[in-house]
Amino acid sequence: MGTPDDSAALAADLRSAVMWLRRRLASERHPDNEVSIPAMAVLAALNRHGEMTLGELAAWERVQPPSMTRTVNCLEKDGHVVRNAHPTDGRIAVVSLSDSGRGVLLADRERRDAWLASRLGDLTSDEREALHRAAPILQRLAQED
Repeated sequence: MGTPDDSAALAADLRSAVMWLRRRLASERHPDNEVSIPAMAVLAALNRHGEMTLGELAAWERVQPPSMTRTVNCLEKDGHVVRNAHPTDGRIAVVSLSDSGRGVLLADRERRDAWLASRLGDLTSDEREALHRAAPILQRLAQED
C-alpha cells in the first residue's frame, strides 16, 4: 500500500495521462462527424442504457436539464434521436437512439478504436498486459461517486 504522497503523485500522473489520451481520442473523430463531443456522449448513453428521459440524460451527463434539452433538440433535428411521450406520464419526454444516431456513434467509435489499436500495437506485451489489467480499474474509478 502506498503512502498518501504516493497516492497524490499517482493521482496527478493518472489525471494528466487520462486527459491527454481523452484529447487525443477526441481529435481522432471521423472527419465527416459534425456531432459535438457532448452530443456524442448522449448518443453513447442511449446506446448503452436504452431509452432515457431528458432528466435521466441530464443527470447521467451531469448537466442542467435546459442544456440537455438543447442537445437533444439538435440531435432530434438531425435525425439521430427520437423523442416520444412517456408511456404513463405524457408530460415527460423519452429519448431513444435512431438508426442514424447509432450509425454515427459506431462509425466514430470504429475510427477511434482503430487509432488506439494501432498505438497499442507499438507497446510491448508487458505494457499491453498492464493496460489490460488497468482498464477495469479505471472504469470503476470513473463510475464511483
